[in-house]
Amino acid sequence: MNIFAKFKETVSSVLPIMILVILLGLTIAPLSFSVMSRFVIGGILVIFGLTLFLLGVDIGILPIGERSGAALTAKRNLPLLLAASFLIGFIVTVAEPDVQVLADQVKGIAPDVSKWGLILMIAVGVGLFVSLGILRTVLSIPLNILLVVSYILVFALAFVTPSTFQGVSFDSGGATTGPMTVPFIMALGVGVAAVRSKTDKNGKIQSSGDDSFGLTGIASIGPVLAVIVYGIILSNRDSSAAETVPTGEHEIVHGIFVFLNLLPSILKEVSLALSPLVAMSALFQIFLLKMPPMQVVRMIRGFVLSFVGLVLFLAGAQGGFMPAGESLGEVLGGASQTGALWTALLVIVGIVFGAIVVCAEPAVWVLTDQVESISGGTIKRKVMLLALSAGVAISIGISMLRVLFGFSLWYILIPGYSLALILSFLCPKLFTGIAFDSGGVASGPMTSTFILSFTLGASSASGGNPAVDAFGVIALVAMTPLIAIQILGIIFKIKTKRAAEGQK
Repeated sequence: MNIFAKFKETVSSVLPIMILVILLGLTIAPLSFSVMSRFVIGGILVIFGLTLFLLGVDIGILPIGERSGAALTAKRNLPLLLAASFLIGFIVTVAEPDVQVLADQVKGIAPDVSKWGLILMIAVGVGLFVSLGILRTVLSIPLNILLVVSYILVFALAFVTPSTFQGVSFDSGGATTGPMTVPFIMALGVGVAAVRSKTDKNGKIQSSGDDSFGLTGIASIGPVLAVIVYGIILSNRDSSAAETVPTGEHEIVHGIFVFLNLLPSILKEVSLALSPLVAMSALFQIFLLKMPPMQVVRMIRGFVLSFVGLVLFLAGAQGGFMPAGESLGEVLGGASQTGALWTALLVIVGIVFGAIVVCAEPAVWVLTDQVESISGGTIKRKVMLLALSAGVAISIGISMLRVLFGFSLWYILIPGYSLALILSFLCPKLFTGIAFDSGGVASGPMTSTFILSFTLGASSASGGNPAVDAFGVIALVAMTPLIAIQILGIIFKIKTKRAAEGQK
C-alpha cells in the first residue's frame, strides 16, 4: 500500500476527533489558546507519524511475521516454535505505540508504578499467550474452550488484585492489540496455519483460515492476566506502591518548544522499544529466513519509517493530544458537578466520541470488509459499522457514567464477557475467531491517546479516583466487538440455514 493511501486512512481516523475537539473548545467547553494550538500541532504530528509508522510496518515488519511463522512451523520443532512465538510476542509488544501511551497514562496518576516494569509485564503476558495460541492451532484445541478457561482464571485473580490495577489490567488487553502487534501476530498465525494446512491430508483452505483467526484474541488475554499478577505482587511488596496520586495537571511549556523538549526522552524510548525487534529480525534473517538482498533493503527501509513515525506519533500524542483530551475532560467533568444538564452533556459527548472513533479507525474498515467477504455479502459492511458504532458509543457513555457515579467496572465486564463466551458456543467458529481478534480493533490509537485522557480529566475534575473510575474505558470499547460480531455470525448462520432449506 502506498503512502498516499496510508495518509488518507490516518487522516480519516484523526481528523474527525480534531474537528469535534476544536468545536467543543471554541464553544461549550472553552480551552486555552495554548492547549488548542498544541492540540492542532499534536494532531498534525500524530497524522504524519501514524502514516509513516503504518507504512513501515507494512513494508518492513509485517513480512517478517508471516515468513517467520511459516519457516518455524516448517521445521517441525514444536519447542522452537513456541519459544520463538513467545519472543516475537514479547518484542513486538514492547514496540507497540498504544502500550507506550497506556504506560505513560498509568505513570501520570500512579508515580510509584514503574513504566518499563508495566510494559515488560504486559509484554511477558502477550508472549506467553501468543505461544499458547500457536499451541492451540497446532493441537486443534477448540477456541471457545480455551477462551472460557482463560477468562475464568482472569476474573478469579482480578478480584484479589488492588482496585487501582483492575481497570488498568483490562485496558492493557485492548491497548496491546494496536497497529504494531495486531498485524504482526495475525501474520504469524496465518503463516503457522498455512503451513499446517498444507501438511494435513484433509486440510482445506477454509480450515486454515479458521485456524488463523483467534490468535490475537488469545494474545490479548495475556497482558490482562500479567498486569493483574503485577498488581498483586506490588500490593504484597509495598501497600503504597499501587496507590494513585491524582493530579490532572501537566507541566505546560507554551509554544512549539514543548514538542522539542519531549524529543530526547521519546527518541530514547523508541530506540529502546524498537532495538529488540531489529535484533530479532536480524537473527531470523541470518539463521532462518535468508531473504534476498532486495527484501532485506525493503525491511531496513520499513524499520527506518517505523522509527521516525513512532517518534512523531508519541511527540504529537504526549505534547498535544493527551493534554487537550485531559483539559476537555476537566472542563466538562467540572461543569457536570453544577447540574444535571452538564452531567447529561458529558455523557452525550462521550457517546459522540465513541461513535466517531470506531467509524474513523482504518482497522475497523478492514474488519468490516473482511466479514462482508467471508459471509458472501450476507452481513453487510454498513450493518457491522452500525453495530460497532452503537456498541462503542454506549461503552464510552457508560464509562462517563462510571466517572460520575463511581460504580464498579465488574457490573459491565462480567455480564459482557459472560455473554461473549456464551455466544462463542452458538456462533460459527470463524466468526468467534474474528470477534475476539477484533476486540482491539475498535480500541485503536485514538482510544488509547485521546479517549483515555478525556476520561482521566473528567474523573479528576469530578472528584473521583482516576485509577479506579477512568481506567477501564479501553476494556469496555474492546469488549463491544466480541458481542456484536458474534451476534452477526449467528444471524449469518440462520440465514445460511434458511437458504439451504429453501433450495431443497
